[in-house]
Amino acid sequence: MKPWLRRAIFAVLVGGAGCWLWPQSALRHPPGVLIAAEPVQRLIAAQPLGDVRGFQLTAVATYAIQARVLRTKRSWADAADLVPYDVALGWGPMSDQAVLDRLDVSQGNRFFFYEWQNEPPIPEREIACHAANNHVIAANPQVAGVIRKLRAGQVVKLRGYLVNATKAGGFRWPTSLTRTDTGNGACELFYVDAAEAGNDVI
Repeated sequence: MKPWLRRAIFAVLVGGAGCWLWPQSALRHPPGVLIAAEPVQRLIAAQPLGDVRGFQLTAVATYAIQARVLRTKRSWADAADLVPYDVALGWGPMSDQAVLDRLDVSQGNRFFFYEWQNEPPIPEREIACHAANNHVIAANPQVAGVIRKLRAGQVVKLRGYLVNATKAGGFRWPTSLTRTDTGNGACELFYVDAAEAGNDVI
């Protein structure tokens, strides 16, 4: 192989690794609430959605949310074939750059975490009630593509169903049906059939 070609291939490989190891930095916005509206949830009679990648899904509520992306995390375990991505979303005060600048937001083990130094920028209850970690199930390749490319700071609009998932052998994964819970079981299991994302309010 010619030396220049070897160097070119090496540069491509290193560049690709850099994109994997160091994702794009978060988008920033001027201080102020980006998304004032609350998520819209409507309970429905249990509606089977059928088999999705080996899991049985049952819709229990319609759900639509417009929010700021706080973090995304690719999962490789814990039913990752059904839910490859967790997306932490914030609205109201949790879409405000001035608030987020004083919080350290992270994800791990299917949970969403936030920390602060000294005093929280807003009451902790307000943080918990205006942010949620969504276990996203993409209903189609178009939605999957939007979710895969999400970047912290983007405004995203998602629509679909909150679902409970089961699988042979006793596996059961229920969704949260409130935005005010915390801890284990507080995340939304969100079957998304429509998704839009951009840098500005949609």
